[in-house]
Amino acid sequence: MSVAASPSILPGRGGFAGALSDSFWRKPKLLLFLMLTPPLLWLGIIYIGSLLALLLQSFFSIDEFSGMVNYEFTLATYAELLRPSNFDIILRTVTMAAAVTIASAAVAFPIAYYAARYAQGKWKALFYLGIMLPLWSSYLVKIYAWKLILAKEGILNWAFEKLHLTWLLDGILGLPVVGGNSLSVSYIGTFLVFVYIWLPYMILPTQAALERVPGNLIEASSDLGATPAQAFRTVILPLALPGIVAGSIFTFSLTLGDYIIPQIIGSSRLFIGQAVYTQQGTAGNIPLAAAFSVVPIVIMGLYLWLAKRQGAFDAL
Repeated sequence: MSVAASPSILPGRGGFAGALSDSFWRKPKLLLFLMLTPPLLWLGIIYIGSLLALLLQSFFSIDEFSGMVNYEFTLATYAELLRPSNFDIILRTVTMAAAVTIASAAVAFPIAYYAARYAQGKWKALFYLGIMLPLWSSYLVKIYAWKLILAKEGILNWAFEKLHLTWLLDGILGLPVVGGNSLSVSYIGTFLVFVYIWLPYMILPTQAALERVPGNLIEASSDLGATPAQAFRTVILPLALPGIVAGSIFTFSLTLGDYIIPQIIGSSRLFIGQAVYTQQGTAGNIPLAAAFSVVPIVIMGLYLWLAKRQGAFDAL
């Protein structure tokens, strides 16, 4: 008795939707193309296109007499970045970004190490909640809250006074360059707020990298006679370094381009973000604003290249 052979492929479904579904099934690359086209168009036109337009503007110049943009290709605008006043802005911003990154790494590492090696169950949940909770609150609210904390009449000054350490605070504020009348109008205050705002972005990648460090390697180093300091230097730190570098991508780049924190907390000296805002808005010098904007792009391009060599992208 013969049995009718069942078809190996189901018959096509009727209607436009069925035909379209069958086409996607037969040609999966077509579906992939249609799914990727909208985001790639957005990335190519809106994002990369705007960056290219910005780069193009930086090769123009401003006419000193009329104040109009001179649409002739020149490197004169980039030469203006080397003027002492403009170069100081770049140097000040890069120095602050580097200091914030180093301090964030120093503060984040012990927190991340505890969370990765010791926190379990509800304690790990509390850790993630404590790290993520500040990110859920308003950026501006946090900055203005810190302005009140660091003000002359703020709680920090009150604490120093109650501990009879006003002399120490006065000594810190008396330091050249970084000091000021109060913490809220000094580079020290700007630095503290930057570290507070960007610290979660350093903790999370570092914690993820430390969780991937095998515990048996640490035990093996101890069995071979390594002291805790030697185990940290030769085993833990090299394996956690990609996570630290990954976190530094966030802290360094975000500090490099931020203009709100230095505008609210700190002295009147400009950072790159403020210079871009001032040149584009107040002065109307769009080419110089564009040239200032290219600086962090170039710096971060070099930084990302170095970070990739350290395997930082694997820890993101």
